[in-house]
Amino acid sequence: MDLKIKGKTALITGGDSGLGIETAKFLVREGVNVVLSDKEDNEGLQNAVDQVEKECEQGASVKGIAADISNNDEVLKLAEQIDKEFGGAHIIYHSAGARGAADDFLKLTDDDWMKTMEVDLMGAVRVARAFIPQMQKLKWGRMILVSSENAFQPYEEESPYNACKAGIINLSKCLSRAYSKENILFNCISPAYIETPMTDAMMEELAEERDCSVEEAVDWFVKNKRPHIAMERRGKPEEVASVVAFLCSEHASFINGTNIRIDGGSVESAFG
Repeated sequence: MDLKIKGKTALITGGDSGLGIETAKFLVREGVNVVLSDKEDNEGLQNAVDQVEKECEQGASVKGIAADISNNDEVLKLAEQIDKEFGGAHIIYHSAGARGAADDFLKLTDDDWMKTMEVDLMGAVRVARAFIPQMQKLKWGRMILVSSENAFQPYEEESPYNACKAGIINLSKCLSRAYSKENILFNCISPAYIETPMTDAMMEELAEERDCSVEEAVDWFVKNKRPHIAMERRGKPEEVASVVAFLCSEHASFINGTNIRIDGGSVESAFG
């Protein structure tokens, strides 16, 4: 399918692995110029650029630019560089995030909460604030924010993450009402238990705790902690990326202010 976005420029935050890389591959095959951004300019970011570069078609290009989304100055510098080199970003896929502090609620400090919020909620605020003006200038835009099943079905040990991800959905809806008349569309996705570095780290930690292999830890986690995943497995990054790519396209021109769950049936409620 031709997504009708050839020649546009996309920024993908959290772009050095997982969902960011897979989405970038979809977009560069459609002729989109992609900027991959992550916290540090390291080997991981360059490896991501190298992987995506192999998929480039129709004159697309890919570049890596480091920026820490918890630092507003760095986000503004990122926006300035993209504006200077590409004339602005038409598409933002804000995939950067972290699990943050996880523990019994009464053990979590203000600092635990604030560190999680700086990345998972305020990171999205900073990125939106920096790039909406570019979309206004271009008179076309797509912004996809990443929430989580945790927004609908919170897990008690992850209260800061749960709250931030619920806030992301509300933020997306708010922005969709404010800017859609300028042809800038905002949507959210809510993945659940996808094969990403974040869930890999969780499973490695669980494997160590249970003295078992990572594969056994994954099986145990699905059965005991995510029993509502009807498909009884982790999702694959490309299963999320394909939905994001569609939301970036001209074919999604009447999808605005919504949240799409990509969770294998993980959320138990029909109306969550």
